[in-house]
Amino acid sequence: MTRVLVVEDEPSLLRALAMNLTARGYEVGIAETGTAALTAAARQPPDLILLDLGLPDLGGLDVIRGIRAYDTATPIIVLSARTGSTDKVRALDLGADGDVTKPFGID
Repeated sequence: MTRVLVVEDEPSLLRALAMNLTARGYEVGIAETGTAALTAAARQPPDLILLDLGLPDLGGLDVIRGIRAYDTATPIIVLSARTGSTDKVRALDLGADGDVTKPFGID
């Protein structure tokens, strides 16, 4: 089963993503902070990471750096409410594989 790690500090969005992914047959891990994301990714490597850039402890860019230090293969899709491209470009430069701008439709 494909495992997706959802890293999001907004409880309602985290819950919606987890429920929708589970309903579509994915195994879902969740993390509400950057530190929890790094721990979860190291403990049970996911097949995909959905990563919010605005986290309360470590920023999403720091999480990308941390994950890419030991894992260069797992796709990372950045979720961001930021409309500017600077952070998204930096995320891609650090090793993210794509981005989705909030708000977005689940499909």
